[in-house]
Parts: sequence; C-alpha cells; structure tokens
Amino acid sequence: MDQIDERILTELQKNSKISMKDLAEIVHLSSPAVIERVRKLEDNDTIEGYHASVSLEKLGRNIVALILFESKDCKALANFCHHHPDVLECYRVAGEISYIAKVATHSVESLEIFIDESMKYGTPSTNIVLSSNVKKVRSTYTKESYHGEE
Repeated sequence: MDQIDERILTELQKNSKISMKDLAEIVHLSSPAVIERVRKLEDNDTIEGYHASVSLEKLGRNIVALILFESKDCKALANFCHHHPDVLECYRVAGEISYIAKVATHSVESLEIFIDESMKYGTPSTNIVLSSNVKKVRSTYTKESYHGEE
C-alpha cells in the first residue's frame, strides 16, 4: 500500500459514493488506474464494504450509552447483545470489565429496560454519551495529518 492507496481510502471513507472520475482527479491518476486500485483494495479485503451513515437522531434514538459489564456468562451476554435491536456495537475486552456495549435507544425508559434485561448476564455500569468524535482509519500518520491538515 502506498500513499495513493491511503488517499483513496481516506476519500472513500469521506464519501463512499464518490465517482471514480472525481476520485481520480483528487489522487491525480486516470479513472482506469483508480478503478484498478480500488478493485485490488476490495479483493485483498482492505476495503471490507461500503456503508450508509445513518442519523440516530432522525431515527429517534437520541439516547446513546456505553455499558460496561462484569459478565457472569460471556457467551449468553454476547448472544443477548447480538440480537438486541438497540445494541450498535459490542466488544469483549480483557480486564475487570469483560464486555462493552454501545447502545442507542429512544428514551431513558427504554435504556432502563435494556439494563434490566441485561442484568441476568452480569453487572452493568452505564455511561451516557454526551458527545463523540468518531475518527476514520488512517494507515499512517504524517506531520500534516496529525495536525489536521490535508
């Protein structure tokens, strides 16, 4: 992977619907060359897929929480989280805490229901998200990218 591939990945993360013509202009290559590079990144699973970024607010899921679990039954908790519609992400982690679930729900009441239902799998500790800053993946950091310059 070279700097052009890294720039292609950065641009696709910003806008996965960008045309190959526009992407080619940004990275200063021909459209066929960019198409070939993107195909190779897809074939080697560097690009795992293309996704829509959906507004939780527009879906009425304004309450986001990170719930840390000291689990009694890791497999059952993982299964519960996998099938629960409010769970966006679930991580098994090492340490005192065994799982972290990211939940987006409609109300404090529905969050309480989730917590009550999950208690049979372990002890939850709930942290409501006040704000967030989601970063995109960069394969390398240059002085310019570290300082937010492109």
